[in-house]
Amino acid sequence: MDLRVSIKKNLRDFVLDVDFTVRDEIFALLGASGCGKSITLKCIAGIETPDSGEIILNGRTLFNSAKKINLPPQARRAGYLFQNYALFPNMTVAENILFAAVGTASEKLSKLKENLSRFQLDGLENAYPSELSGGQQQRVSFARVLTSHAEILLLDEPFSALDSYLKWQLELKLAEIFKIYGAAILVSHDRGEVYRLADRVAVMHNGTISTLDTKAEVFAHPKTLAAMLLTGCKNISPAQKISNDKLFANDWQLELTAKNIPDDLKFIGIRATAFEFRADLDENNFIAKVVQVIEDTNFFIVMVRVNGGKALRCEVDKNFWREIQAAQILLRIPSEKIIMVSD
Repeated sequence: MDLRVSIKKNLRDFVLDVDFTVRDEIFALLGASGCGKSITLKCIAGIETPDSGEIILNGRTLFNSAKKINLPPQARRAGYLFQNYALFPNMTVAENILFAAVGTASEKLSKLKENLSRFQLDGLENAYPSELSGGQQQRVSFARVLTSHAEILLLDEPFSALDSYLKWQLELKLAEIFKIYGAAILVSHDRGEVYRLADRVAVMHNGTISTLDTKAEVFAHPKTLAAMLLTGCKNISPAQKISNDKLFANDWQLELTAKNIPDDLKFIGIRATAFEFRADLDENNFIAKVVQVIEDTNFFIVMVRVNGGKALRCEVDKNFWREIQAAQILLRIPSEKIIMVSD
């Protein structure tokens, strides 16, 4: 599978301007609400029309503004899974699933049976969407997409309307489908979902892709402020370079030692799990005042302050914190765990 997308579209708040290629992989568009993720997906599917550019799927031109090519959605072979399911209320489960199916009558029946079984929908063939739970409706949507003659799957926030248990069950099922299908674009603002499912990640911000890399690289070394925020960094401060190995974090009033500090440094980030509670001869050791402790499901959130600056969030193992809980702690920030960005 080979998808080439290079398009622009004027929107109310910004210009959508994206350029990327997807080849035999699960490709994620990660971004906050309103950043242009869903519009990008709709342009690929043919539901929205770009102002300029081109979209090519497996050598077929789906859209080309210069050549005035704009195939309708049904001719694009892109299986679009809508965020709100978009089932036809006057059709049964079986009719919804078979709506976009191709082939002979026996081939369609075989696809129907296969996907009813795959999504645990046996016995619901004659039910209408209004008679189904949200989880069942979502499974029907998945079944309909897989029954169509799609060359690529386009998934727009597929789990956003589900509770955590149903979401996890469908995510497991989707991971199985990806192994069979092999190519999809996943739109999401859920970093955990993206990390578990995707191969490569494009971080979107105000209509453009600010970072594009493997998921491991994007999460380990985010290159922009938007990428830091979207990959879950809880501690971010404006910062500037002092010397080749020293920087100053304004919000925390901390001078830190780090390597490869960019000259145009603007922000640094420290993940809440990066802190070490120990003393040694290494750099970046501080005495921190504990200002608040909050018990979360699987850890304690320990808010600490150094030198009178803004509080830092640390996420600490419950058993470990119960052993050391104190009003002051010795804190170490490993230099290799400091995220530095210039944008």
